Amino acid sequence: MRIVCIGGGPAGLYFALLMKKLHPEHHIRVVERNRPYDTFGWGVVFSDATMVSMQAWDAESAAEIQQAFNHWDDIEVLFKGTRQRTSGHGFVGIGRKKLLNILQRRCEALGVELVFETEAEGDQDFPDADLIIASDGVNSRIRQKYADVFDPDMVVRPNRYIWLGTNKLYDAFTFDFRKTEHGWFQAHIYKFDENTSTFIVETTEEAYQAHKLGELDQQASIDFCQDLFSEVLEGAPLMTNARHLRGSSWLNFQRLICGKWSHFNGNSHVVLMGDAAHTAHFAIGSGTKLAIDDAIELANQFNKAGHGKQAIGEVLATYEEIRRVDVARIQNAARNAMEWFEVVGTRYADTLPPEQFMYSMLTRSQRISHENLRLRDKTWLEGFEAWFATQAGAATGRSGKVPPPMFTPFTARSVTLANRIVVSPMAMYSATDGKLDDFHLVHLGSRAMGGAGLVFAEMTCVSPDARITPGCLGLWDDSQIAGWKRFVDFVHANSAAKVGIQLGHAGRKGSTKLAWNGIDQPLEDGAWPLISASALPYLQHSPVPKAMDRADMDRVKADFEAATRRAIETGADWLEFHAAHGYLLSSFLSPLTNRREDDYGGSHENRARYPLEVFQAVRAIWPKDKPISVRLSCHDWFDGGNTPDDAAIFAKMFKEAGADLIDCSSGQVWKEEMPVYGRLFQTPFSDKIRNEVGIPTIAVGAISEADHANSIIAAGRADLCAVARPHLADPAWTLHEAAKIGLTDIAWPKQYYSGKSQYETNLARAQQPVK
Repeated sequence: MRIVCIGGGPAGLYFALLMKKLHPEHHIRVVERNRPYDTFGWGVVFSDATMVSMQAWDAESAAEIQQAFNHWDDIEVLFKGTRQRTSGHGFVGIGRKKLLNILQRRCEALGVELVFETEAEGDQDFPDADLIIASDGVNSRIRQKYADVFDPDMVVRPNRYIWLGTNKLYDAFTFDFRKTEHGWFQAHIYKFDENTSTFIVETTEEAYQAHKLGELDQQASIDFCQDLFSEVLEGAPLMTNARHLRGSSWLNFQRLICGKWSHFNGNSHVVLMGDAAHTAHFAIGSGTKLAIDDAIELANQFNKAGHGKQAIGEVLATYEEIRRVDVARIQNAARNAMEWFEVVGTRYADTLPPEQFMYSMLTRSQRISHENLRLRDKTWLEGFEAWFATQAGAATGRSGKVPPPMFTPFTARSVTLANRIVVSPMAMYSATDGKLDDFHLVHLGSRAMGGAGLVFAEMTCVSPDARITPGCLGLWDDSQIAGWKRFVDFVHANSAAKVGIQLGHAGRKGSTKLAWNGIDQPLEDGAWPLISASALPYLQHSPVPKAMDRADMDRVKADFEAATRRAIETGADWLEFHAAHGYLLSSFLSPLTNRREDDYGGSHENRARYPLEVFQAVRAIWPKDKPISVRLSCHDWFDGGNTPDDAAIFAKMFKEAGADLIDCSSGQVWKEEMPVYGRLFQTPFSDKIRNEVGIPTIAVGAISEADHANSIIAAGRADLCAVARPHLADPAWTLHEAAKIGLTDIAWPKQYYSGKSQYETNLARAQQPVK
């Protein structure tokens, strides 16, 4: 084949040398605008996994690259007068110029044609090429030419950064956070060769504008950064190698992903590679890794399918399919890390103590978990756990082991939970006339004995017409109190758990069949009239609810008040106010379901007016020494609906009205929603509300193991973790997770003590290597 790589960065060069090595008959040309052995940029960071792949594919260049690497294990954070360090992180860095020079020499040795100081206008410059690699960077001309084909999604991120260097050498990947009168700045610093360290300074657009950095020339910006970070620089000057840029050298990161990566232009196949196809923020240092991995996978596919022209189309399709998965994974992690730095000033730096700030920063991408930190630096993590336990007032166990964060106590008003695990309210659809019976006693009682700190029954309805289905629990009648009291007394007598009641009204989502008979499907017999904020059915064939008038509002408020009084009589410890998931109170909060034109529709204040009115009435009745949490849908997952920013506004309103925690769920408001699922996918909503609004939160959604809960709580992303489906599968989930992480001090019910020792012994045996 005749192959042309437009752009002599890591992707183009590495693909060229691999293909020439694999099949020397190829004619391969790399076209680069810069001079030979010249490049801009400072250092780049590699992962160990990428280095292993490079050694397998081309040992010669890998050996030279590895010899030039600078390796370090430590991360050091300077923050609020503290200097904290942790080890075991395993980074390798190399100068970008050094890397490209090695790849250029290897290409020349293999017979790749390198063409320098040539500006390729586009693919039309190479009509005889069979394959054109568009490795021409984030501003790729070829991608722009075929934008309708490649469908690029480019998002300009809000933070500003300037990429500098210094001759001061650092023995750790160093982060320095500095507060000015206009906001926070942070420096990302790492050594990449024997003489130089990369020094990236980042800040918000607001701080950038307030300091008038856009009006400064490059040298003045450098002087500003030198003065701000003088402590960590210790007198060393900062340098730039971007003198070729005009005006301000502060940039915005551009996040890119393309809908399609390849195209046949009539003569040649064109494929995007590296930054031309996708970008990953420097916060996790994966841009060069993605470029190298692209080159390896494309070469690998040609090696499998054959190096002839006829294989090109098939190879490009397979290459894209495979690489999309890894790129999406890396971009998700990079997005999490990027967003952490974008909000560090408003969310973390002013709210978290240095120890928790450090933990939050280390786990910012959500790829590094609590137990992963233990593997990296056991001493540091145990020191952090001891600090966290002391802050929480946790006692050391009989073994002398400090409990991890999820097993520390949490106090709201006068109620102290033994640990941070909550059994989520989960609809069982098994009540008769709204009464809590033997099924619920066994179901919920077993979860309380299974070790959870707080156990909620399902949404408990305040009136018969507030039910989702005929099988829902209720507290609309005094006869329902006895079953609840029996359950509460059982839990208090047989476990350390506390009991929560979640009060709610189904609204437009009511009068439906039991879930196993057709979830959300309207009842055919025994239906009741529905009410909502507006006359909008949930499904197209659902009954149309009545838009509530003032009389309806007064009646429903009175129902909540009466149910609250009955909840007090049960002896329950905790109340939750359900204003999520498209139910009645949620239907007022969301603009998707609230189309009112009176004082209860339109602005945030108007949409929250009625839910707050009901909440305040409930708070006035519920004992002052007992907490109330509010469940919110923090994202409607549909255009025109509420976003996390809207949820934060509502959370602040409920906080001011007396709420003690916000239970941060999402969705189920609009049937056509398009949620983006994933590991801990709803935790960012909790993180935002806890640290921006300043109220404790409950995180929910895809939390399935102790490692998840410990990471969330330790980082300050939530105060409690609500676990649903894992508790359906395993009533003793909390006790079992404690055993899995080696926490043997957690008490089991005395009746089950022999099972505890056997369970822990079996786990220990399973972890022993097979001989």
